[in-house]
Amino acid sequence: MTFDDFVADRLDPLLRYATVLCYDPHLAKDVVQEALLRAQQQWPRIQVEVDNPSAYVKRMVTNEFLSWRRRRAAREVSATLHTLDAIGSPTDDPTHGIAEREAMLGRLAKLPRKQRVALVLRYYEGCDDAEIGAVLGCRPGTVRSLLSRGLATLRLRATGSPTRSLSVVKETT
Repeated sequence: MTFDDFVADRLDPLLRYATVLCYDPHLAKDVVQEALLRAQQQWPRIQVEVDNPSAYVKRMVTNEFLSWRRRRAAREVSATLHTLDAIGSPTDDPTHGIAEREAMLGRLAKLPRKQRVALVLRYYEGCDDAEIGAVLGCRPGTVRSLLSRGLATLRLRATGSPTRSLSVVKETT
């Protein structure tokens, strides 16, 4: 498979994944673009040496998101959420599912980065502990700890079930 074929096949899923991680579609595009630029440079090696190029590139996207250069952008997202909260709360309307999804994405955006990645991989991407550990470069026990702490934080911030709300994010994205 050529790199162009790979990008044509996997670009949309990578952008959706990055958008859920970043809570900002513009930053998500930057993250995916940077990861794909690096992947293109290494594509001959990736094709030969890597069993699952899709998982490898997803890990590149995750690492780009977790990188130090992106921390400032994550703080700006959090500040935007506080500004929106100060304006007023949304009212009930037929788009309740969308509002619930946005609220969950906002709560996810406030989590520490590794917890956010672990939760998105589990509930949005459907990965098990071993797969999440491979993406984050940690053991399954650490993954379970990240998931547990992330869910505990979400429970403190929400009245509903975090797992139900995370499934809403997946269904409406």
